[in-house]
Amino acid sequence: MKALALLAAIITLSWGAMISGTVYDKANSKPIQDAIVIANGKEYRTDINGSFTVPTSPRIGVRAIGYDRKFYKSGGRMYLNRFIPKALYLSSFGATSGKIMGNAKRLIHSTEINALVIDIKMDRGQIAFKTANPVANKIGAQEIILFKDMKKFVADLHNEHIYVIARIVSFKDTPFITAYPQWGVKKSDGTLFTDKEGLYWIDASQKDAHKYIIDIAAETASMGFDEIQFDYVRFPDRKGIQFSVENTQANRVKAIAGFLEAARARLTPYNVFISADIFGYVGWHDADIEIGQRVDALAPYVDYLSPMLYPSGFNAGIPGYPNPVKANYEIVKHSLDKSLTKSGNSALCYRPWLQAFKDYAFDRRVYGEQEIRDQIRASEDFGSCGWILWNPRNVYTGAGLLRLVKDTANKAVEKPSI
Repeated sequence: MKALALLAAIITLSWGAMISGTVYDKANSKPIQDAIVIANGKEYRTDINGSFTVPTSPRIGVRAIGYDRKFYKSGGRMYLNRFIPKALYLSSFGATSGKIMGNAKRLIHSTEINALVIDIKMDRGQIAFKTANPVANKIGAQEIILFKDMKKFVADLHNEHIYVIARIVSFKDTPFITAYPQWGVKKSDGTLFTDKEGLYWIDASQKDAHKYIIDIAAETASMGFDEIQFDYVRFPDRKGIQFSVENTQANRVKAIAGFLEAARARLTPYNVFISADIFGYVGWHDADIEIGQRVDALAPYVDYLSPMLYPSGFNAGIPGYPNPVKANYEIVKHSLDKSLTKSGNSALCYRPWLQAFKDYAFDRRVYGEQEIRDQIRASEDFGSCGWILWNPRNVYTGAGLLRLVKDTANKAVEKPSI
C-alpha cells in the first residue's frame, strides 16, 4: 500500500494536479464515449464510460460529434445536448444585408433550419471583419470590412439559438500571393497560375504560408463561432501546374492533411468544431483526383467532412446515373456511402452541401420542393450530422424544408407535414 501511495505521489508531482469528470447525453443521461475534452490547450478523449482525467485547467471545454459544445469551470458531471445542424449558406454581403438575413431568420424560426454558414475569409481573399492580423492589413485584405462588430454579431445569433459556422476560404487568395508570389502555385513556365476567375492560389505545399490562414481561423474562432469550416482546402484542379514539391499524389495529400493537422492543433484551445469542404467526386475515387483530397487522409483531423454533393456538379455522371439531376436522392446517398467506406469513421462525421440553385449542367431545372427534399432525405437516411443548403445568390425559400413551430429556444415543438 505504501508503494502504491508513493507511486501516486510521484505521478501527481510529475503531471501536476489532475481533474476528472464524466460527459453525459443530457437527454438520456447516458455516457458519451470519445467526447473531446480540452484542458490547458490540449485535446483529450473520454473513455467507454464517458470519463476523463486531465491536468487541472481554469476552464474545461467539452464537445462531441452530433452534440453541441460547452465550457465548464471544473470537473464532475458534464452534459451535452444532441445537435444536428441544418444550415443555409450566406456570403458576408448576404449576412450583413437586412433583407437577406431577415429572410434567413424567418426560415430559421419557421422551418427546420437552425444554423448558418457565413463567409469570413472570402473567395477573393478579403477578411470580412476588422482583423488584428498584421499580414492581412499589409496585403490589402481589409478593403471590404462588412462586419463592424464580429463578436456582437455572433453573440446576437447565439441569443436566437442559431449555430454559427465560419467559412474560411483557404488556398485561393489573390491578395496574399500578390504580396508573396514565392508562395503561389506556378504554371509550367514558372509564372504564377491563375484560375478561371483570374485568381491566384497559395501553394499548399508551402508550409510557411499555412500560418496566415490558420491565424485568421484562430482569430475568427475567438469571436465565438461554433465551428470553423475550411473551404478550398486543396490544390487547384488543373493540369500542368507546379508546386514547391514534386506534383505527386503522396505530396499533395500530405500537404492538405498536414495543413488540417496544424489547424486543429492551433484551434484546440477554442473548443471549436472543425470541418473541411471536399469535392463530391472524392468519395468515388481511391486517389486524390489530383487536388490532395482523400477522405481517409483528411478525416482524422476534422470533426466533420462536408462533401459538395450538388447533382449539377457531377457533370460526368456516376455509374448508373448519367443524368444526376434526375437522381438527386441517389447521387447524395451513394456519394456519402462511398465516402464512409473509405474513411471508416461514423456517418455522423459527415455534413454534406446540398443544391438549392438552378441546374446549369443538364436540363436547367429549378431546384424546388422535390429536388431539395430528396437530397435532405438521402442525407438523413445515411445518418449525417445535418446538411447545408448552397445558393450562391443567398436566395432561399421554404421549398423542401419541414415547417416547424418553434419555442423561444428555437426548438421544434411541432412538425406538420410539408
